[in-house]
Amino acid sequence: MTAQAQPNASGSAASSHAQNVAAAAKIVTQKMGALRPKIAIILGSGLGGLADKVSDAVKISYKDLPGFPVLTVVGHSGELIAGKLGGVDVIAFKGRKHFYETDDPYPLKTMIRTAKAVGVETLFVSNAAGALRPDMKVSELMAISDHINYMGLSPLSGANDDDFGPRFVPMTDAWDMHLRAQLIVAAEKLGIPLHEGVYMAFRGPTFETPAEIRMAIKMGADAVGMSSVPDCIIARHCGLKVVGCSMLTNMGAGLSDEKLSHAHTLEMAAKGATNFERLVTEFVKLA
Repeated sequence: MTAQAQPNASGSAASSHAQNVAAAAKIVTQKMGALRPKIAIILGSGLGGLADKVSDAVKISYKDLPGFPVLTVVGHSGELIAGKLGGVDVIAFKGRKHFYETDDPYPLKTMIRTAKAVGVETLFVSNAAGALRPDMKVSELMAISDHINYMGLSPLSGANDDDFGPRFVPMTDAWDMHLRAQLIVAAEKLGIPLHEGVYMAFRGPTFETPAEIRMAIKMGADAVGMSSVPDCIIARHCGLKVVGCSMLTNMGAGLSDEKLSHAHTLEMAAKGATNFERLVTEFVKLA
């Protein structure tokens, strides 16, 4: 079996998954040396530049970590970076596997649970998202206060991975309010505009229709995207605290005359990347 292969039978898959997490954690721990990160950061589309700010960096390709995802989307390079950000030990994940790419939740589970296995306590999730409120401007940031899972799936469906967490996971505190408060403090200190709102996840890979955007607004969403909710669910299942923010790369369909595309997403993310990098660097000092 290759490092990326996963058995089809649920029991066998779970057993192989646990072995992959243990093996990947051993590799990461050995390569990190004296580093002891308590926070891991998943870098969304167009936000991978933060990893270049990590000093004393140890770089590990996902290809060298058993069970880690094989990435196919531009803007997600597939590297684990361990080092120091603002003097704080961190892990940065350059990219994730989206559920529009696969029906298999195990690569994303392996990535997040490996972080937990090496001692991480907090997962910082980032993404590119469409804004649904007129007060939000493109290339600004939104702290995620809660989410709506409109993907039609959960990464925890099927047999429970008992080695990592319980069958039923409460999501009342899915996005940690105390960590979000610290994120807001960091933004205020730096003078960076930071909205707060509910993130609604669609599966994709199509952008939403104007009718779907109108529905999302009526359902209480403030931004829409195609990721982050599975990351949060997996992290909460294994006991990690979660905080995160969206880079607002466009207005939702029908709310402006923008021509939506992945290239446009990356372009607008790049315009706001400096503020994102400054915010996360300041936040990790407080977390």
